[in-house]
Amino acid sequence: MDMCLAFRLAILLTPMISLATSSDDVGFIYNGFRSANLSLDGIAQFTSNGLLKLTNATHQQQGHAFYPHLVNFMNSTKGSVSSFSTNFVFAITSEYPTISGHGIAFVISPTMGLPGALPSQYLGLFNDTDNGNRRNHVVAVELDTIQSREFGDINNNHVGIDINGLRSIASTPAGYYEDGSRQLRNLSMISGKRIQVWVEYHGLEKRMDVTLAPFKVSKPKSPLLSTHLDISSIVNDEMYVGFSSSTGSIFSSHYVLGWSFKMNGEAQELTLSQLPKLPRLGPKKRSRLLTVGLPLILVSMILVAVSGVVCFLRRKMKFAEVVEDWELEYGPRRFKFKDLYIATKGFQDKELLGAGGFGRVYRGVLPTSKLEVAVKRVSHESRQGMKEFVAEIVSMGGLHHRNLVQVLGYCRRKGELLLVYDYMPNGSLDNYLYDQPKVTLNWVQRFRIIKGVASGLFYLHEEWEQVVIHRDVKASNVLLDDELNGRLGDFGLARLYDHGTEPQTTHVVGSLGYMAPEHTRTGKATPCTDVFAFGAFLLEVACGRRPISQSPTEDFILVDWVFSYWCKGDIVEAKDPNLGSDYVTEEVELVLKLGLICSHSEPEARPSMRHVVQILEGDIPFPEISSLGLCSSGLTFTHREGFHDFGMSYTSSTDKRFSHSSAAASQFSGSR
Repeated sequence: MDMCLAFRLAILLTPMISLATSSDDVGFIYNGFRSANLSLDGIAQFTSNGLLKLTNATHQQQGHAFYPHLVNFMNSTKGSVSSFSTNFVFAITSEYPTISGHGIAFVISPTMGLPGALPSQYLGLFNDTDNGNRRNHVVAVELDTIQSREFGDINNNHVGIDINGLRSIASTPAGYYEDGSRQLRNLSMISGKRIQVWVEYHGLEKRMDVTLAPFKVSKPKSPLLSTHLDISSIVNDEMYVGFSSSTGSIFSSHYVLGWSFKMNGEAQELTLSQLPKLPRLGPKKRSRLLTVGLPLILVSMILVAVSGVVCFLRRKMKFAEVVEDWELEYGPRRFKFKDLYIATKGFQDKELLGAGGFGRVYRGVLPTSKLEVAVKRVSHESRQGMKEFVAEIVSMGGLHHRNLVQVLGYCRRKGELLLVYDYMPNGSLDNYLYDQPKVTLNWVQRFRIIKGVASGLFYLHEEWEQVVIHRDVKASNVLLDDELNGRLGDFGLARLYDHGTEPQTTHVVGSLGYMAPEHTRTGKATPCTDVFAFGAFLLEVACGRRPISQSPTEDFILVDWVFSYWCKGDIVEAKDPNLGSDYVTEEVELVLKLGLICSHSEPEARPSMRHVVQILEGDIPFPEISSLGLCSSGLTFTHREGFHDFGMSYTSSTDKRFSHSSAAASQFSGSR
């Protein structure tokens, strides 16, 4: 009798996690996570029914889950990395059917917490400074659902093998090969469906295989991704294994349903029938009670409908929209006017963030996702112009850079266009520069904003799939996020064209004091015209003054004023007096001189944004330029009557002397 009791107790006390007897052959399995002892951080949590929920429907967050014990990856006899395998089931649910937040990654890391990691495109693994650092000692298999062009992603639904950074050494679209066929069957990782993953490292062959399959489909014989990989110099003797995930601007949730792992052997197959259920997507099925009572409900609904039909028609007219055939290709980026109306509380004045010549901007909270957005109302008269405008705005929705305000979509109603952006809580930069601001930015903050805007413009000009000309770079269009990082926004005037082609002539648009002289003459907006506007932006941030201002006694032109200080040999004196003494003299001098060079009237004499970024980061020196000869030759930066020709330019005689004598002009023009 005692033997039977002991046997029953042994069965009851057997944990869900099975560990191998040898410390070198660690193995475990979780068929659900009801009593799991994983180490969690960020927003990761266990649900009541045993799901590992790495993230929830929140904005810009991350979650980690790691096996709490170190795993020995080194073969003690051969001194090389041992073979290992893992098998897990995951699912990603999104608020939208065709777009999602960011993905999930299986991680081998020297630490569990991944300190300093960022959400969004960094997947909770790295940040902008340590991404690609050899000292990370991190191996990851990413299941990525966003195409981050800065990392070279192939699409927005891919599998990649990452070493110490997010630029994958090998990647392929998500899918699987059916046994007996070499035809790839696609798998959408944001469908909300459960997907199986197998990751296997063959120590002797130094090869890593990644295999995917739908839920309840046997493991395919052919892996989805297979690459030769020696990780002996990457992993330490002992490492942690686990998962990392992050959210971005689109709300999504990341789940792991089950996980098994084995060193020096094949991971134990999960028991799929024991895995926990995912939360239900969409409305529940009608109950029998509802079916039985349906006739009574229908009668009640008819009576209510009769009294409510007038109200319905009025609301329908109020929120009426016209969707033409050409708009259908833009899909989910088109917001409903009703949603934006509710989000902004009927576009009330108390939600107004600002107003300008091209529209009024309102703060709003989308009723379904609770995402905080900025909504800009723009009028547009031309039907064909509207079509081109919408096409370009939607195309810019693909821009992803930390120093650009994300364009989330648009709404069109009658002759009105509404643009939807990420909301920036600290408003526009000009509120911190002019008219005795309540908060004064110090030099460290201003210099970081300058470098951020320069990086964003460089991305627009050279790093995206098309050339994007912003056409309205100025302090009021630079918005500050919750950490006072500068983000270039308001793409309402932007124009696109393919790399290697010439821009088309457009209407001359822009802001007084920021438009390059050749743009007013030719009507062509080019990267050089953006550089000119960026030069004016540099001067206004450093000096705390507008590019052009008028008074009853005189017209003030900032670039002439700064140049006069350069001629006196003390250009730093042109700085904003609100900076006090807390600034770096060399950096202030660099920004002021760079602002003058970018403001040159000849496009060939201006640096490209690539060179601007390199100069600001200290990767290349600022060219030695003596102001003595320039000042004695009578160089000016504006026509004095230029307030009415919508631009600033140089006098033609001094243009030639400057562009031929300046070392900067020859250097920059020769590098294009």
